[in-house]
Amino acid sequence: MQKTFIGPHLRRLRLERSETQAAMARALGISASYVNLLENNERSVSVAILLRLFDIYGVDWRDIAEEDSTSQLADLRAVMGDPLFTEIRPEIAQIRAAIVHAPAVVQAFLTLYRAYQSVGDQLMSLSQNDIAQTTTSPEAAVHDVFRRNRNHFAALETAAEAFWGSAAVPRDDVYTALKQRLAQKLRVTVRLVRVEDLPGALRQYDEMRREILLSEALDHPNRVFQLVHMLGLLEQRLLIDTLVQKSGIIDPRGTARLRVELANYFAAAILMPYASFLQEARAAKYDFDHLATRFGVSFEQACHRATTMQREGAMGVPFFFLRIDKGGNVSKRFNATDFHLAEYGGACPRLDVHTSFRTPGRIIPQFVEMPDRSQFFVFARTVDRPTWERHSQDNRLAVAMGCAVQHTPEIGYAETFNMAHATITQIGINCRICPRAHCDQRAHHAAILTQPIDAHRRGATRYDG
Repeated sequence: MQKTFIGPHLRRLRLERSETQAAMARALGISASYVNLLENNERSVSVAILLRLFDIYGVDWRDIAEEDSTSQLADLRAVMGDPLFTEIRPEIAQIRAAIVHAPAVVQAFLTLYRAYQSVGDQLMSLSQNDIAQTTTSPEAAVHDVFRRNRNHFAALETAAEAFWGSAAVPRDDVYTALKQRLAQKLRVTVRLVRVEDLPGALRQYDEMRREILLSEALDHPNRVFQLVHMLGLLEQRLLIDTLVQKSGIIDPRGTARLRVELANYFAAAILMPYASFLQEARAAKYDFDHLATRFGVSFEQACHRATTMQREGAMGVPFFFLRIDKGGNVSKRFNATDFHLAEYGGACPRLDVHTSFRTPGRIIPQFVEMPDRSQFFVFARTVDRPTWERHSQDNRLAVAMGCAVQHTPEIGYAETFNMAHATITQIGINCRICPRAHCDQRAHHAAILTQPIDAHRRGATRYDG
C-alpha cells in the first residue's frame, strides 16, 4: 500500500491553532517526538491518527491527506529542464526533499519562474527596434563595472595619494600648481578662452599643439577639476588602460566612457584625499555644502566622492548618487548600496528629487521604501550648470543622495526627523517595472506581473482599472 505523508498539512493545522507539538501530541494520544516525525515526513500517518484528527479538529482526512506534491514534483522537474540550470541542476532526491521540507519555498520559486517566463515572452514579442534598445548601453556597462568594484578603485586611490609627493600644496594654489605641473612635466600649456572661441564645449585638448583650452564659462572649482582630469588621462594612462582592459568592456563607446569616468575618479581622489575627506565627512555628518567649501569643489563633486568611501577597514556611509534633468531623465548614477537605480528612463516620480526644482539650492529630505520593503533616507538638491549666455539661464540639474535607513544617525540632514513617526513614501525603480499597481503617479503599464484592465472600474490612473 502507498504510504501517506501529511507533514506540511499537519504543521499548518497546528500553527493555525497556535498549538505546540506537545499539545497536539496530548490531543492525539501520541508522543511529541512522533508529531515531530510526522511533521517532517519521516513517518507516514496511520488511518487511526487520521480519524483522531477528524474527531478532535473537525478536519476531513481527505483534505489533510490530499497528495499535492505529485504536481509540484512534475512542475519542478520541468522547470529544472531549462538550460538556465544546466550547471546547477539538482538531483531528483534534492527536489523531493525541497517539496517535503519547504513546500512554501517551492511554490514561491515556481511563481518566480513563471514571472521570468512571462518577461521573456514579452521581450521576445518586441519589435526589432525595441530589441536593439534593450542591448547594454555604454553608460550601463560602466555602471556595472563600478558596481562590481563597490564604487572604489584602490589603485587609483594609491596613485592619487602619491600625486603631490611630500610637498603639500595649499588649496588656494592648486590651480597654479596644476598648470605648472602640466607645463614642466608634460609640456602641455593651459589657455582660458572665450565662450565663442570654444562653442558647445567646456574643455578641449589639442594633442598636436599640446594645449588645453578651458572655457571661461567654467567657475574656478570646475577649472581645477578639468585640469586634474586631464592630468589623470595623461599621467595615469597606463593604469587607466589596465583598469579598462580588466573591465571586460569591448565596445569602443563603452571603453571611452569608462576611461573618462576613471579619470574623473582620479581627479576627485586628488582634490578630496580619502582619509581627510572621510574624517571631515564624519565630523560634519555629511554636510555636503560644508565639504564642498572645505575642499574647494562643487556640491555635486563632493556628493560623488562620498559614494567612493568604500575602502576595506575605513568605510564611510554607503551612498547611491543619482542626477536627473528637469525632464526626469537620469544622466548620471553611482551606487554603493542595494538601492536599484533605473537604467533607462526617469526615476520614480514619487522620489522628491523632482520636487527640488521648485526650491533651487535647498536640501529636500525624504524616507522611501522600495517594493522589496527595503528603506532608504534620500536627500536631494539642485546644482547649477555653466551658463553660456542669456538664452541658457536656469540650466539646472538635481542630484539625490541616499543611504539605508540604519545609517541615518550619521547624516545631519536626518536630525530633525523622529524615526518612529517619519512618513515613508513608497517608490519604485520606474513605472515600466514597478509592481505598485495602484500608484497615483503611474505613467506606464508595468512590463511584468500586470493585471487585466477592468472596464467597469476606474482606479487612481488609467492603468489601474
